[in-house]
Amino acid sequence: MKIPLQITFHGIDHSDAVETRIREKAGKLEQLYDRITSCRVVIEAHHRNTSNLHHKGEPFHIRLSVTVPGTELVVKRDPKDSHLNEDINVALRETFANMERQLKEFVARQRGDVKARVQA
Repeated sequence: MKIPLQITFHGIDHSDAVETRIREKAGKLEQLYDRITSCRVVIEAHHRNTSNLHHKGEPFHIRLSVTVPGTELVVKRDPKDSHLNEDINVALRETFANMERQLKEFVARQRGDVKARVQA
């Protein structure tokens, strides 16, 4: 990446374990596509003031944005169901899996393997 990975925690304490997991997952994205310009991850607790990343019952909002030549790919996890993404590790896994799918689609479109979707 041209710009170092950015990880931001809002309304929750920083966690070295979570940061390490994010760095590992971002590294896997870079293995899929080595022309990623930047990657930014923002994690925040849902509406309540909590500082504990492992507090059960608090869904997490996660925004993952990856900049590639010509566009930005974004995944937002904004849980409406209070039981969704209560575990930070599950929330991160789902978010990065969704980004991996988007990145694979982007690479396929660049190669001409897939027609770009037409927006109506």
